[in-house]
Amino acid sequence: MKEWSPQDAMKAYLDTLHLVSSSFPTAWNPTAKSPVEEDDKQGLIEPNCMELISAMAAGKGAKHIVEITTQGITPLTIALAVAAKHTGGQLTCILPSHHHHHHHTADQLQQYINLVHAEPTNTSPRETIIKQIKMRLKNVDFAVIDCKFDDEYLKLMFKTMVEEEDGIKTGSTVIVHNVHHKKDGSIFGQLLRKKRVEAVTLPIGEGTEMTRILGCRFKRRNRFLVTFHN
Repeated sequence: MKEWSPQDAMKAYLDTLHLVSSSFPTAWNPTAKSPVEEDDKQGLIEPNCMELISAMAAGKGAKHIVEITTQGITPLTIALAVAAKHTGGQLTCILPSHHHHHHHTADQLQQYINLVHAEPTNTSPRETIIKQIKMRLKNVDFAVIDCKFDDEYLKLMFKTMVEEEDGIKTGSTVIVHNVHHKKDGSIFGQLLRKKRVEAVTLPIGEGTEMTRILGCRFKRRNRFLVTFHN
């Protein structure tokens, strides 16, 4: 990733504020009626954090952005897609199923969003879904993860990002929210310590933590080239 760009961060912040407020007015007006169920609202990241998250991803020049969500297309998805637009990257949005709360995204953002459904079907068995998810979690620059996701898939995704050599990398940012929803919310930090990944974690909202990866110490295979001279 490139060095911090305050210009890109400011542009993403303002674009997110405009697009989300127009597409999801209830995110800024709690008294307004919303098509989103109350149970789903409780898991959303606080509105004042969304512009910040978009600005951070864009300012860092994140090319590969990942959102792991249980709520379908939300204001956070729009915020991350805005960041991808400004960096020329892509947002991979991993959903638990073909979510019925799908929201129409702005036309100018659709080309930056790739949806992945973690739901086995007749044409996509479980093994295929797992392989597809692992492929999408390679070389992640910026990720936002909902700990309300299915336990099995959540553990798989955490392990893929932390334990695989081409998962997260030095300079990556990972935001985890709903960390108090279940005990597995702390597994990400446990895996980082187990793999001796140097990182700094800070709270940025209620039940939301941001981790910056400072250094990865993965074991790599050494290859030797032996030559013989007459």
